[in-house]
Amino acid sequence: MAHLVLVPGLWLDGSSWDAVVPALRGAGHGVSPLTLPGLEAKDADRSKVGLQDQVDAIVAAIDAAPAGESVVVVGHSMGAGLAHLAVDARPDRVARVVHIGGFPAASGAPLAEGFAVDGPDLPLPDLSTFDDRDIADLDEQARSAFVARAIASPASLTTDPVRLTDERRYTVPAVMVCPEYSVDELQSWVAGGDLPEVAAIADVSYVDIDSGHWPQFTRPTELAGILNEQASIADTAQRPGPSDQGER
Repeated sequence: MAHLVLVPGLWLDGSSWDAVVPALRGAGHGVSPLTLPGLEAKDADRSKVGLQDQVDAIVAAIDAAPAGESVVVVGHSMGAGLAHLAVDARPDRVARVVHIGGFPAASGAPLAEGFAVDGPDLPLPDLSTFDDRDIADLDEQARSAFVARAIASPASLTTDPVRLTDERRYTVPAVMVCPEYSVDELQSWVAGGDLPEVAAIADVSYVDIDSGHWPQFTRPTELAGILNEQASIADTAQRPGPSDQGER
């Protein structure tokens, strides 16, 4: 089976995947929902946590996946940029990467450039500052729950630049899950040159999901179905066929 490494976006820990994980494990896949460095608690010391620390945590989870299991790295929002960095570090171990509401970033700029920080913390902005399409399917109860669970991310994510080094990352199949924007919109951004890392990947597929920016909260069953399908594809692609196994 496959092993899914789930990377949350800003302000969220591993529990943000709780509504998705049971269906993945129920399908027989291994699952590692990550709480990244600096997100262990609301009062965690984030002053010494950098971008590389978060990437290293994802790479460690990839390395810890059982031998023989196809590794699928799943990144949500800014976690997509982190996932891409992890693929860059382990292109021979990752069978597939899924980006949900986020994109691989090119070298040079920080992943979270432009967000306001408070000392070592990058706090959740007021939800009213998000685009309407991001939060349209979050009712008042869901919005309150999101704010209550939110944990500041490390402020270093607004300053530490992305550094990519291994072009074999482009050989790892990528799946772009499109929540608050459509497949057509994303494909137009890629064609227009806005997402050069996506354009350079040899095998990219696109999947729509009718949700706002956080489908793990509002469409967990549908999202789990998408992830299970991608995990099965990765597992089948890596499993030797009869011609690979020789005569029996």
